[in-house]
Amino acid sequence: MRFSELKEKQVININNCKCLGCTADLEFDPCSGCISKIYVPPHGKFCNFPWNKAEYVIDFCQIKQIGPDVVLVDICEEASFVDGKEKNKFDR
Repeated sequence: MRFSELKEKQVININNCKCLGCTADLEFDPCSGCISKIYVPPHGKFCNFPWNKAEYVIDFCQIKQIGPDVVLVDICEEASFVDGKEKNKFDR
């Protein structure tokens, strides 16, 4: 599967059946070459400007299934949501 195909799929949390959004970015492990995390901006926020970098950071092990239309994940949304303001504090 290509990234262009993955980013068109909606990401659904199986805990509450909530649509989180669509995959915007991936993080690879440089040693293994495997995907380690996916980044998902909140549903409806990807095309709205300005984008404040708030996003869900989902470990690849939390992905339960990738189907033809959706990606099913099992996450605690509060723990996986990284606000752009909080993220910038740690980048310094």
